[in-house]
Amino acid sequence: MKNNKNTINIDLKQYSMIIILVVVYLLFALITKGMNMTPASVNNLVMQNSYVVILAVGMLLCVLTGNVDLSVGSTVAVSGAAAGIAIVDMGLPSPVAIVLGLLVGLGFGLFNGFFIAYVGIPPFITTLATMLMGRGLTYTVLAAQTKGPLPNDYNFLGSGFLPSIKIAGNMELICIIVAIAVSALVVFNELKDIATRKKYGFPGHPMWQLGIKDAVILVIVWFFMIRLGQNRGLPVVLILMAILVGLYHYITSQTVAGRQIYAMGGNAKAAQLSGIDTKKVFFWVYTNMGVLAGLAGVVLSSRNASATPKAGDAFEMDAIASCYIGGAATAGGIGTVIGAVVGAFIMGTLNIGMTLMGLGTDAQKIVKGAVLLGAVTFDLVSKRKK
Repeated sequence: MKNNKNTINIDLKQYSMIIILVVVYLLFALITKGMNMTPASVNNLVMQNSYVVILAVGMLLCVLTGNVDLSVGSTVAVSGAAAGIAIVDMGLPSPVAIVLGLLVGLGFGLFNGFFIAYVGIPPFITTLATMLMGRGLTYTVLAAQTKGPLPNDYNFLGSGFLPSIKIAGNMELICIIVAIAVSALVVFNELKDIATRKKYGFPGHPMWQLGIKDAVILVIVWFFMIRLGQNRGLPVVLILMAILVGLYHYITSQTVAGRQIYAMGGNAKAAQLSGIDTKKVFFWVYTNMGVLAGLAGVVLSSRNASATPKAGDAFEMDAIASCYIGGAATAGGIGTVIGAVVGAFIMGTLNIGMTLMGLGTDAQKIVKGAVLLGAVTFDLVSKRKK
């Protein structure tokens, strides 16, 4: 709806997932009497959700092609097992173990990519087979035992924090600096967007709407940074997640490779006829997914300080659900990295909120399944109406 010829209202649909995340978070704050808003709970939301965010970023690329990768949970387990064995049994230094875990993930990605792109086996079948083989391989190499404890320099990646600089008693200075930097970036991008719209004669948004939108974003940023600052500071894994989200947001929105993925999801046959090498795209998308699953495996074993045979169990479901809850279309071609990350944090908020409520894992699975079904149903119904 337009206000006049020079302004147009902000489309709230673009921010629907963020609104839902805020509503769900505040709802659990009300139910748990604010227990999910404590510094420790906010820290746990970031740390426990790190592997889901890493996997969701890679899974989104698969979803955009109209497919999924069912093998990521097993790849997480094998990669973590390889790193654990390298340290505990072989005595290798932590950096070498981390590289080995990434290489294992790369191997699984190359395997999937080859059979999907060049042999022509459907992604569902290929990744299902890899999931089964990977899980069996994990139990075999670990002999159904846990490898640990792992050294502190290895665990730093998944459970470490940036150096502590205390101010005002119990507040970490680095978190305040990050909050200020993000706030400046938000304001700068808003001013840049306003200037661009004026330059090309595009209708702008009412200033009061922009003010409310930016104020909500800044409140969220400052809330989380202050809570993290009141705990132990900025987690290393949060920096890693921010780098990955920024990188893949740029790839999907600003590069030719990203546009090719969207084109394949919209219409793979038309994309191929237009000159896109669909085999190459499939190959690098699933290879990339393997590398990120390997990274998630290293992060998980680092956080747990051990490698276990059950690691990564059902992680693929969390990653897939994050993409769909975050607005990705089941048929492919629609979805964003930011949406997938928001979907991952919705899942994480549900997990922590239900745990604080005292709900068991069985009840939590029912709720998460219902949320996933609701998100996909909403997507399909919306498209039918259009």
